[in-house]
Amino acid sequence: MSIIDWIVLFTTLLLIVLYGIYKSRHINNIEGFLLSNRELPWYNVGLSVMATQASAITFLSAPGLAYTSGMSFVQFYFGLPLAMIVLCITFVPIFHKLQVFTAYEFLEKRFDIKTRSLTALLFLIQRGVSTGITIFAPSIILSAVLHIDVFYTTLLIGGIVVLYTTYGGTKAVSYTQLLQMGIIFGGLLAAGMMVIHFLPQEIGFVEALHIAGESNKTNAIDFTLDLNNQYTVWTGLIGGFFLQLSYFGTDQSQVGRYLTGSSIRESRMGLLMNGLLKIPMQFCILLIGVLVFVYYQYNNAPLFFNPTAVAKIENSAVGAEYKQLELKQEELTNQRVITLNRLHEARSQQDEQELEASRAQLKQINKESATLRESAIALIKTNDSKAETNDNNYIFLSFVTSVFPKGLIGLLIAIIMLASMGATSSAINSLASTSVIDIYKRLLNKNATEQTYLKMSRILTFGWGIFTIIIALFASKLGNLLEAVNILGSLFYGTILGIFLVAFYFKKIGGSAVFWAAVCTEAIIVGIWLLDIVAFLWLNLIGCILVILFGYLLESILPRKGKEVASIKS
Repeated sequence: MSIIDWIVLFTTLLLIVLYGIYKSRHINNIEGFLLSNRELPWYNVGLSVMATQASAITFLSAPGLAYTSGMSFVQFYFGLPLAMIVLCITFVPIFHKLQVFTAYEFLEKRFDIKTRSLTALLFLIQRGVSTGITIFAPSIILSAVLHIDVFYTTLLIGGIVVLYTTYGGTKAVSYTQLLQMGIIFGGLLAAGMMVIHFLPQEIGFVEALHIAGESNKTNAIDFTLDLNNQYTVWTGLIGGFFLQLSYFGTDQSQVGRYLTGSSIRESRMGLLMNGLLKIPMQFCILLIGVLVFVYYQYNNAPLFFNPTAVAKIENSAVGAEYKQLELKQEELTNQRVITLNRLHEARSQQDEQELEASRAQLKQINKESATLRESAIALIKTNDSKAETNDNNYIFLSFVTSVFPKGLIGLLIAIIMLASMGATSSAINSLASTSVIDIYKRLLNKNATEQTYLKMSRILTFGWGIFTIIIALFASKLGNLLEAVNILGSLFYGTILGIFLVAFYFKKIGGSAVFWAAVCTEAIIVGIWLLDIVAFLWLNLIGCILVILFGYLLESILPRKGKEVASIKS
């Protein structure tokens, strides 16, 4: 990076951090630290919700996923608007009425302490691990830019986020996310325009989509009913709906964001804002990845996008062999450009015969290019048996650092890092709030002072931060980070959502029944995933249904113990 890029990067990061510290300077109680005193307007709530979900993984992995697999991932979010409506009708009014700090407080009021504790524990496991993955994503950026081992960059970025979150709490997180999303939206627009700008002069946006379509990269919609297909309309609408409902309705990292709203109306407006903007935002991010693919149709693409791995093999005994593969890749690129020009001309003249011939040749060239890439990966593996051979997360970063002009590189890297800071801060804050409210305050120290709880909140924030950094050090083995996070969530979210739906809508099911139903369901969900029976999004639906069915069954068998509240009306 140039001096200008470094200035842009550090100025942007410093601005965000200082703004968060300034806005959170008067925090003196646990409600201020965990919920920003419940005083934020709807637009702040909405942007905070979006920023929590849009981590660095979104901006690194999503373009890479579109580059390799096309636009189909956008279907993952089709159930989100429906989930927002359900949340606004049921979850938000109840949480606000009860004035809870965490979603799991409600479960004790409805069931019992063991159900509350189990659900909180499931959340802590899932969110603790996934936050580690979120921290690892921006460490890739610094590793590639600074050319140092990802281990050290993970420690660096994780340490900064942990210290910042420990000081600022939810108020700092919310206000910094307000600025972050403004910078992110502006940066995404600039990135999209720059990618189109770097395409050949005769290739406009529409023609670029045609070229991407020739390689099946614009396949955004799939109506096939295939339970093993990860991304279809049905997995998105059904499985995605239950995943999003559980994520936004029961995951404290999100519940904590809309509990900061000054009223039920402000929280609802914030969630509806997220429901309206999330799909277009994700579509645009994936579209950028598709346009990057088109760019590399006309320009020589790296055989492997991880610069650290490439540098290692170039200096090895098989470096000359790898170089030969790169030369063959250049030849194929030249052939592809000629073929694409013929294809463009045939489309302009509506020459169907030439169009089909060009398509067939393009398909063959891309097939040969894929074979070369497989050979390159095999060489990397031969040279280093422990080398990571999935470079999905490096594709967009590699493009930005090699093509974008000075200044914009620093801005794009800042955007990715800001997204990570926002999502990571929210997650660590939610882990701390759940640990303090649902474990420490409820089970260990019920009558401590406000200052003691505030002190413990900061201690646990720091502790969870260290834990997530340790997890991040092992995240490189998980492949595409975006998919890894969603798979992890699907292992737990269905069960957690089932517990909450029973609490809201099934008055006859008591605490003991739902507790054991959840335990049995979680064991079954893990088994289904290990056996790879269905696509992971379906696990959310299966888990939710099983909790309800097992709950009804066990309710007729197990006697109720103690006082169990039938329902809590909104």
